[in-house]
Order: sequence, then structure tokens, then C-alpha cells
Amino acid sequence: MSTTPPRRPDLLAACAAAVTVVLWASAFVSIRSAGGAYSPGALALGRLLSGALTLGVICLLRREGLPPRPAWRGIAISGLLWFGFYMVVLNWGEQQVDAGTAALVVNVGPILIALLGARLLGDALPPRLLAGMAVSFAGAVTVGLSMSGEGGSSLFGVVLCLLAAVAYAGGVVAQKPALGHASALQVTTYGCLVGAVLCLPFAGQLVSEAADAPLSATLNMVYLGVFPTALAFTTWAYALARTTAGRMGATTYAVPALVVLMSWLALGEVPGLLTLAGGALCLAGVAVSRSRKRARARAATSAEAPKSRPESASRSA
Repeated sequence: MSTTPPRRPDLLAACAAAVTVVLWASAFVSIRSAGGAYSPGALALGRLLSGALTLGVICLLRREGLPPRPAWRGIAISGLLWFGFYMVVLNWGEQQVDAGTAALVVNVGPILIALLGARLLGDALPPRLLAGMAVSFAGAVTVGLSMSGEGGSSLFGVVLCLLAAVAYAGGVVAQKPALGHASALQVTTYGCLVGAVLCLPFAGQLVSEAADAPLSATLNMVYLGVFPTALAFTTWAYALARTTAGRMGATTYAVPALVVLMSWLALGEVPGLLTLAGGALCLAGVAVSRSRKRARARAATSAEAPKSRPESASRSA
């Protein structure tokens, strides 16, 4: 009698990844609003403090203790690279280049995640993942080119966005082993705290800018901390613990397509045909990269079938 493995864990991980992608896409809209009133470091610190406070309350309610000692190395590295350095450098870079150029350079990150995951974590690089990432990156390039402004980029800004992509990739790869020792909530909470500590030198800027910032910008900063940081990074960690770093990185290629849709709905920015085509390519690539061959399942089924026939025949004899 053949039994099918339960699909509920896979479904929960897929839902967690979807929540992450949607909230990270919404972050781009909020960053554009808050970035006009807050400097890069102050915005990163305010976002991280809001996220850390939210996560701390949840940890107290769930009575989560400290992460085990083996998890701290990955938590510290991901906190420094991804929660701290990445957020400051990305905010800074987006002030130097237009949104299209930033999207182009930052989307090198998932490719770096796949390569680093294969090198450092021993993750496989199946052809479907590579093909899907190629399609999605082509879509990201198309979206970026269609959104690029005239003369809005600088070499310094491109370098900042490239540093953000490298920090993002390094943070994800460092976070993966930590999830083998600690829960997703623990890894996210203490990674966020490490990032907030790294950004404490910007506390003076945050206080002075908050006094003059409009309420909408401050609310967007708090939103960034509660939802795209506290919630989305936790759902990301939950999904990452149940798949490879490369596949999770490829999933984030859905973000550019959702940013286009959200900018259309929330900001009234009507996308052109080239932008829509790029978004469609991003989603198609994600679908390819997360698909699995069914041939293996069929082969396993056919391999089990002959084993039962001789057994039943011997019983009848």
C-alpha cells in the first residue's frame, strides 16, 4: 500500500514565501515615501527599531528563549550584512540612482545567493533553477530599462547598489545554517537586533529628522519595520529553513513584477508595455525555478509496482 507524503509543510512554506514577496514589494513604495524625509541611516535605524520592538513583543508572548550557541554565528553575520549594512547602503544607493538602475543591480543578489549556496552550503543547482533565474533576470533587466530615468544614475550609486546585492546574498547564505539550530522567529529577532545596534550611530539623525518629518513619512517608516521587516523576514526564514537558498533567492524575482503592480494601484504610475512584459518574465521565471520534475515521482511509482506483483503471486501459489 503506497502512501503519499503530506503536502501541508510544503504548502505552508510556499504561503510564507508568498507573504514575504508581497510585503517586500510593498516596501519599495513605502521607502519612496519615507525616503524624502529621512536620510538613509536614520530610515534604516527607525525601521529596525520598529521591527525589533515588534519581534521582541512576539518573542515574549511566545516565551522564546535565546537562540542556541551554534546559531549565533549565522545570526550575527546575517544581522550585520543583511539587516544592518544592506538596508543603509540600499537606501543610500536609491538616492543616487533611479529606481530602474537600482532594480537592475540589486537583482544580481539572487544569482549570487545561488552561487554562494552551491559553494558554501552544498546546494544543488538544477537546470530548472538556472533556467528560471535566467528568465527572471531578463525580466528584471527589462523592467529596469523601462523604468530608468534620464541622467538619474551615478557610478557611486551603482556601486552602492552592488554592495547591497552582495550583502543581501551573504546574509541569506549565513542565515541558512542558523535555521538548523534556532527557530525562524529567533533568527529574525536577534538578527534584527544586531542590525539595529550596527545602525545606532544614526540615532541623532533619526531624532532630529523625526521632529521635522511629516506624519505620513514616519508612519511609512514604522510600517517598514512592522511588516516588511518583522513579519516578512520571519516568514522568509520559515520558508528558507524548508528549502535551498537558491530557490528562495529565485522567488524574490517576483518582487519587481509586484512593485510595478503596486505602483500602478497605489501611486497611479501606469506601466508601459515593456514594463508589463518584464514583469511577466519575472513571474514566469519564478514559476520555472520553483517547479519540480514529475518524472522522479513517476519512476518511483513504477519501481514500487513490480515489487508487489511477485509478492501477491507467491501468496496465491
